[in-house]
Amino acid sequence: MLLMRVLLVLFASSSAYLVALEIVGKDLAILGSISGFIIAILAIIFEERINKAPLKVVMGGAFGIITGLVVANLLTYPLVLNFFDNRYLEFAAYFFTNCILGYLGLSIGLKKGAELAILGGGNSSKIEHTGRSDIKILDTSVIIDGRIADICDTGFITATIMIPQFVLGELQHIADSPDPIRKAKGKRGLNVLHRIQEQKDVDVVITDKDFPEIKEVDARLVALAKELNARVLTNDSNLIKVAELQGVAVSSITQLASALKPLILPGETMNIMVLKEGKEYGQGVGYLEDGTMVVIDNAKRHLGKEVDIAITSILDTTGGRMIFSKLKEEAKREFAYTGIN
Repeated sequence: MLLMRVLLVLFASSSAYLVALEIVGKDLAILGSISGFIIAILAIIFEERINKAPLKVVMGGAFGIITGLVVANLLTYPLVLNFFDNRYLEFAAYFFTNCILGYLGLSIGLKKGAELAILGGGNSSKIEHTGRSDIKILDTSVIIDGRIADICDTGFITATIMIPQFVLGELQHIADSPDPIRKAKGKRGLNVLHRIQEQKDVDVVITDKDFPEIKEVDARLVALAKELNARVLTNDSNLIKVAELQGVAVSSITQLASALKPLILPGETMNIMVLKEGKEYGQGVGYLEDGTMVVIDNAKRHLGKEVDIAITSILDTTGGRMIFSKLKEEAKREFAYTGIN
């Protein structure tokens, strides 16, 4: 490969020198040789990038640059034929028009090819076909959490769900962990993905698009979302902050669950099971159906029983909502003592 690249540089430099010698003469022929050398180096760099790109991206770029060069020559030929008598002007017109339109064609072709590579084609193990532009990228935390599958079951998510290959790799690594807790989480995450793929109303995309120069998985997710103008779904508070700082749209399943909790106000009454003791003396603890913790004063003696309670205060924390309450009969006595009806 090294020998071929050296030969490419020599051939490009000498060919450009000979072409420039015929067009602009001996005085400026050295500029042609330098141009050929630069073009050969750029071609080698471009080759390195192309080797890492999907086939559809390469095909899109090739089609784009060919189209750009054809259009450039169709535009410059009548101009040179009718308006330019100076060979220097002819050379400049051909050179700059081909460079500009060739670059535009290549750039557009690569971008459109990348979109096709991400949103097109697939096989039985990778579902990558979708006609939608609304993309939501899942991270490992939201997959392991599992609630995303339940949300998909309800039909609230109609966008394309994208799972990068490097997220799948991290999930597989967790599932293969010797730690039984991590292993169980990894297997649960794989089962969640299987449930999502079975949804008829949800397009699931597994993409090989990666950023090998970036080591951290979270940073790769942000880079992918920024490139595709997609939204990241996560429960990782640090990832949320990083994504927001970089202008990437991000949503949290935990925040969604918190927003969907029923509105409870101080003074309301409800019936709840006392499941365990609280941290303070005499306290009991119960839970609402959505998992919200309810701390009940003087309810320790009612462990394992259902009691009527009155809400006294509500505290929203980073870990979720906490509700503080009293037994209903105690609250009534307290209100009667203070003269409140």
